[in-house]
Amino acid sequence: MKIYNTLTGKKQEFIPNEEGKVKMYACGITVSGEAHIGHAYQALIYDIIRKYLEKKGYDVTYARNYTDVDDKIIVKSNETGIPADVYAKQMIENIDAQMARLAVDDPNVWIMATDCIDDIIAFVKTLIEKGHAYPTDKGDVYFSVESFNSYGKLSHRNLEDALNGVRVSNDEEKKNPLDFALWKSAKEGEPSWPSPWGEGRPGWHIECSAMNYKTFGESIDIHGGGRDLIFPHHENEIAQTEALTGKPFASYWIHNGLIKVNGQKMSKSLGNSLFLKDLLDKYDKEVIKLALLQTNYRGDINVTDNLFPDAEKHLYDFYKVFNGAVEKGIEIAGEYPEIDAEFNKCMDDDFNTALAISNLYGYFKKARAMLNNGDQTVGAYLNQIKSTYNLLGLFTADAKAFIKSYEEKTAVSAESFPAEVVALADKRLQAKQAKDWATADALRAEISALGYEVKDGKDCYTLIKK
Repeated sequence: MKIYNTLTGKKQEFIPNEEGKVKMYACGITVSGEAHIGHAYQALIYDIIRKYLEKKGYDVTYARNYTDVDDKIIVKSNETGIPADVYAKQMIENIDAQMARLAVDDPNVWIMATDCIDDIIAFVKTLIEKGHAYPTDKGDVYFSVESFNSYGKLSHRNLEDALNGVRVSNDEEKKNPLDFALWKSAKEGEPSWPSPWGEGRPGWHIECSAMNYKTFGESIDIHGGGRDLIFPHHENEIAQTEALTGKPFASYWIHNGLIKVNGQKMSKSLGNSLFLKDLLDKYDKEVIKLALLQTNYRGDINVTDNLFPDAEKHLYDFYKVFNGAVEKGIEIAGEYPEIDAEFNKCMDDDFNTALAISNLYGYFKKARAMLNNGDQTVGAYLNQIKSTYNLLGLFTADAKAFIKSYEEKTAVSAESFPAEVVALADKRLQAKQAKDWATADALRAEISALGYEVKDGKDCYTLIKK
């Protein structure tokens, strides 16, 4: 199995630090607002990676964090008048509820920054003792970037490039503009904790380093997150942790792509955020997963108006094949190892869900042919698809229920359809009532050629736009 490692810039054979075991951490959500599709995608990707590693036989310990004290949370607290800790707790409950609706499993270990304040303080004290950090008269503590010789190795930047690539504060007590805060002195109205440097709160970057160290110790196998975290967040994590331990922090750094909406980066400032709750209110969780997993995890996803409707229609067509087998009395049971082997081959190549998803179209084309030919092995074929692709969260629904839900959702009144299509559908109903099956079939084909599908009921029909 090969994984693309941001640190080396190439795919590498995966070899864990301890045979048979994997320590894996992914940066979670800063709970300054509701979960959006970017949060959902990141959580989904690392949940799938964890599950595939387990399928490969590894004993995986997977940790994620919630950043529950942060500048953005404090801003929201001030806007809403809700205390920062209460606001963060409410957001975590809301986000957990939406992730459960999406059926993304919890990690083995949940960590919150506010549960690790003592660990963060101890971490910072050691960095000061080792000469990698310094306190200021105001009670802030900064990490000295120049004290860590390999700073920039993850983002592949030198110090000059790094300085041009990040906004820096103008604190006159900083020795270098790139130095970043490990501990921030308390400001009026902000949450704070006692420390050797006075009341204050942790900086963002130190939180993940301390939470990792508390959970796993000096080194982990895989560290993941969104590509936007490579610099400065993950670069700073490496500097802090390796300055403390003198050992490599993570063997493999993996980063998922970003979400774009109609070609633009999704952001609150542009007002184009897609909230997970809104998507789940409109689409089944499997539709969302199919849509997102069609792109390799390292690539950006462009959310167009058609992304989710197209995925929904494809999933509907897939479920119709399952239902067709059941209606013919074929048991969905048995194994078809070739499908699972091909899936594993895709996932062994840097968790290539895009290729695994693309294979589905060929599989279902073959399954339809098997059904038409009366091939009873189609039951095992479909069962293997269901069993294998369950790892991606697909084909867990009842086929008939999914089909009914889709058809009810997409059906509209006859008045909403072109008169030509309605006239053809009326003629077809008359032909069926006269038991003129050949004419009825010909009229169905005409309707289909115009881009519509007709569903029969008892002495009635429903039109659906394809």
